[in-house]
Amino acid sequence: MTQGQLSPGQAPPLSQPVEIELPVLGMTCANCALTVERAVRRVHGVAEVTVNLATERAQIHYDPAQASVAQIVAAVRKAGYDVPTASAEEDSTSGDAEQAARAAEIADRRWRLILGLALGTPTFVLSMSRDLGLLAVLLGPNFAPMVGMAGHTMSEQAALNWVLFALALPVQVFTGYPYYLHGYRALRNGTANMDVLVALGSTAAFAWSVAVLLGMVSGHVYFETSAVILALISLGKYLEARARGHASQAVRRLMRLTPKTACVVREGREQELPIAQVGIGDVLIARPGEQIAADGVVIAGHASVDESPITGESLPKEKRPGDRVMAGTLNKDGVLRYEAVRVGRETLIAQIARLVAQAQSSRAPIQALADRVSGMFVPIVMGIAALTFIGWLVLGGSFERAMVNTVAVLVVACPCALGLATPMAMMVGMGRGAEQGVLFKHSSALEQLAHLRVAIFDKTGTLTHGQPAVTALVPLEGHSAEHVLQFAALAEQPSEHPLARAVLAAAHERGLVVSPPVSFRALPGQGALTVVNTSEGQRRVAVGNAALMREQGIPISEAAQQAALRLHVAGQTTAFVALEGRVIGLIGFADRPKPGAQEAIASLRRHGIRSVMLTGDNARAAQALAAQVGLDEVIAEVLPTDKAEHVRRIQAQVKAKDPRACVAMVGDGINDAPALAQADVGIAIGNGTDIALEAADVVLTRGDPRDLIRACALAQATLRGVRQNLFWAFFYNALLIPIAALGLFQSYGPVLAAGAMAFSSLFVVGNSLRLRRQRL
Repeated sequence: MTQGQLSPGQAPPLSQPVEIELPVLGMTCANCALTVERAVRRVHGVAEVTVNLATERAQIHYDPAQASVAQIVAAVRKAGYDVPTASAEEDSTSGDAEQAARAAEIADRRWRLILGLALGTPTFVLSMSRDLGLLAVLLGPNFAPMVGMAGHTMSEQAALNWVLFALALPVQVFTGYPYYLHGYRALRNGTANMDVLVALGSTAAFAWSVAVLLGMVSGHVYFETSAVILALISLGKYLEARARGHASQAVRRLMRLTPKTACVVREGREQELPIAQVGIGDVLIARPGEQIAADGVVIAGHASVDESPITGESLPKEKRPGDRVMAGTLNKDGVLRYEAVRVGRETLIAQIARLVAQAQSSRAPIQALADRVSGMFVPIVMGIAALTFIGWLVLGGSFERAMVNTVAVLVVACPCALGLATPMAMMVGMGRGAEQGVLFKHSSALEQLAHLRVAIFDKTGTLTHGQPAVTALVPLEGHSAEHVLQFAALAEQPSEHPLARAVLAAAHERGLVVSPPVSFRALPGQGALTVVNTSEGQRRVAVGNAALMREQGIPISEAAQQAALRLHVAGQTTAFVALEGRVIGLIGFADRPKPGAQEAIASLRRHGIRSVMLTGDNARAAQALAAQVGLDEVIAEVLPTDKAEHVRRIQAQVKAKDPRACVAMVGDGINDAPALAQADVGIAIGNGTDIALEAADVVLTRGDPRDLIRACALAQATLRGVRQNLFWAFFYNALLIPIAALGLFQSYGPVLAAGAMAFSSLFVVGNSLRLRRQRL
């Protein structure tokens, strides 16, 4: 046996599982989604499959060594549904082939609906007018003999029946075709769906009417019933399909931000190329009014760039050489040359769109009940319909009456509302979140966040800017605060130390002129010694900690020591500023809280949510920040490896009182990743590290702590919408199926049932779309 061959019975080596997302067309109810899941799951090598009815997408995990995309697509098509050509090969967030297929499907629905309404409406009007004795008024005196059920000949009655037949037949064939096709495919796969119910109901009414027309039985014709059933349900499905398109606009709007072409500099010439031909390392040009085509770094030029589509920041950002730019943002003025570092599906905006699409396709835990009911729903309804038919015959009702009530039961039942109740609200809610800078990676995170009870925050970069800033100036020896800052800035001008950068930023804010020093010597861990030019000549300046002062023999006065102690107690880092061997003042540094931190913590408290800060920083600095922003609890000086354990302990305390309670962790650094993964919901700040972003369940792209409040409000509103949808779907079916079975709809039962069924689905869709206007 040659090397690399498998011995008999030996299993093939396991390859890395692959996840794909495919659009699935032709699904009409929850049973369709379950049918697709079962069909794909039977493909050898498929580990997991989730089909979302609202988004009409399937998420599939499979082993590429055992299964292929072609096999999965074939399984979907064999089950009676379709996958648009080329959708498996293109980016799931771009989906040109998918969009074209969906547009074609909606157009097909529209033409079938137009014919159904155009012929179904006169069929209904003619039939009802005859039954109500208004036909002469409607058609004129020449048709007077047909008015009412008496006083006209059989030939005249039959003539009108043939007219009704001629109007209803195209509706039955053309408008009803999709229901027959999908119903047949469902039965062929050993299941039953909404299409089976509609096809059975409309066919029963049509077949009875044909039998009456041909003289095989005597009774009333119900051509208007079969036609209106198909027309009304088709109207509901068409409006539902359009509404789904509106609900999933968030992803399409994101992807439309990226231009189709880009100006690329190659071989010294500017070329306009399709975005697909732009590669990493290419130099691109963005002129005023043009969108940035790739994530990159500015190498030349200066411009204001509107980043609001991604970050939500209303003010444009100034971009200079060395600054990063993001695909999809808009160059407001100036010309930028930038080098592409991430292109295509690797850009931040493409990743965001992908996250939103995947989250919308995921299944929330609250959907489990609806799925279980939907799996049994159609067989149960068919059983109730059979009992209705038999019961009316046994109780002495006519065959015609039994048939009418049975059709009403088949048509009024609405598994669509059950199937759409959860995914529709989740899809709209997560799309709304994406527009507001809150990205949910999966729907279970949104559901859990609605039960938030404890929010745990990292300190640096989450509640604070993550960079030191000058927070205190203490002048001594008769000097002014501005004087102290001026000398410190002159001394620190060449330094790249974070504290030096903070001094220079403070000087710049105050409009102080800073020139390079005559000489500069950095002493690691202590500070800097410099000679600076002043109007009085060259002066010696020392800036640093107490160790530097002692080493240079610079005395620290009692007043300076007291000032240093006060700054230390306040959690600030202290630097002494000495001029010609005498301390003239102190500078306090701290990582300032973000503008929205205090407001976010106050809002959490108002909603009964406890706030905790978990940080590796020293206790004094942590307590100082906690006092500023109003945190409930501080856990400081925690090692990165212990953060997850602290989260676990808090979870145990909270869940002992309420098992549904959610503990969220908000962080941005590599050291936060284990804690983010441990929390019920891990929330990453958008300017954080890639590892933190991957470990999190939710991403706040704007880096604003107040977005946590928006995320909670959205989660609660979405879950409320889900519960309203589920209540309506269960209430509707529980109420109207017995009414239809008991014949309380009278002879117009099937028509009223079809209208009620269409309204049920539209109610769920409309109620979900209200989330698009949710104030956050």
